[in-house]
Amino acid sequence: MADFTFCAPCLFGLEGLVGDECRRLGFENVRVEDRRVFFDGGANTLAKANLCLRMAERVMILLGAFEARSFEELYQGVKHLPLEKLIPRDGAFPVKGYSLDSRLHSVPDCQAIVKKAAVDRLAGVYGIEWFPETGALYQLRFSIMKDRVELFLDTTGAALNKRGYRAVAGEAPLHETMAAAMVTLSRYRGRDVFFDPFCGSGTILIEAALIARNRAPGMNRKFAAEAWRAVPGDVWQQEREAAEAREYHGDYRLIGSDIDPAMLSLAAANAKKAGVGELIEWRLADAAKTDFPAESGTLVCNPPYGERLGEVADAQKLYRAIGKAWRGKTAWNKFILSSDPEFEYFFGARADKKRKLYNGRLQCNVFEYFAAAKQKERTVR
Repeated sequence: MADFTFCAPCLFGLEGLVGDECRRLGFENVRVEDRRVFFDGGANTLAKANLCLRMAERVMILLGAFEARSFEELYQGVKHLPLEKLIPRDGAFPVKGYSLDSRLHSVPDCQAIVKKAAVDRLAGVYGIEWFPETGALYQLRFSIMKDRVELFLDTTGAALNKRGYRAVAGEAPLHETMAAAMVTLSRYRGRDVFFDPFCGSGTILIEAALIARNRAPGMNRKFAAEAWRAVPGDVWQQEREAAEAREYHGDYRLIGSDIDPAMLSLAAANAKKAGVGELIEWRLADAAKTDFPAESGTLVCNPPYGERLGEVADAQKLYRAIGKAWRGKTAWNKFILSSDPEFEYFFGARADKKRKLYNGRLQCNVFEYFAAAKQKERTVR
């Protein structure tokens, strides 16, 4: 398989983290842009990226890019791309996409034009007039930004956050890629105690356990490109074996607590399905009253937001309670996700650092409080 340019889209705010992750994985020519990261490689890179990327949403092949200010230019631009190098005569190639700040602003019309151009291109190559589309999925995705068109082929299928361990989630689930990003920001690598006092369905703890073990997050699922004829089948086995060989097998201490026993049962089931059930201890407890499990460690949590789970005032009351309860825990690194811009006021301590992230479309901040045994937390009272 020839080398390609890959694109890994991600949630807004995670671009730098995904770029660093791509470099650690050894990908070539990594370029970071808003909400996406580009890199180069071949079949093994395709498989490794899908299996190992923790914070990207999917992995796509860039088929081509060109300017288009009319439907005719869009049609001709797509028709001139060598789609047959990847899409076989029986391949299913539906079209999705979006358009922003462009003359071609009607997405349905753009979808129809891209589809027609792809059909005409492949019909000319294969000498057929009708495509059964009964074979493997080759999802085409277009992006039109300021009249510049980019056409991609999605290698992933279901988004990368679909790890395969969370069939059922809680009322306000945290995106797996966001959870992995929070753990990455905390710099947890399995050496200290890890604690989530609002564990819910267990996503943050499961992602932390996967990171501690250095287990590839995509090991328990399949990807669209595994069914592609143009991708040698043995690369997937090669990269799975290589990923497994990179795993660690140490002693880790990860603790999750929640006030809802049903959520703890769900979290334990999810962790078992993810293959890290034996690494995590679950406790029934109120986050504002529970004792911390050690003198020091890393706390990462996603407490309820007023926008999603109840009244804003209830969430702010909770922030006051945990702020008071946790005030003396200065030997702990704490990373708390909240969409409330006044979180620090109600929590009662100014964060050492804030990191703007988006949980889906909801703008949030990770409020970071660093351990300081001899330094008092700075109050905003």
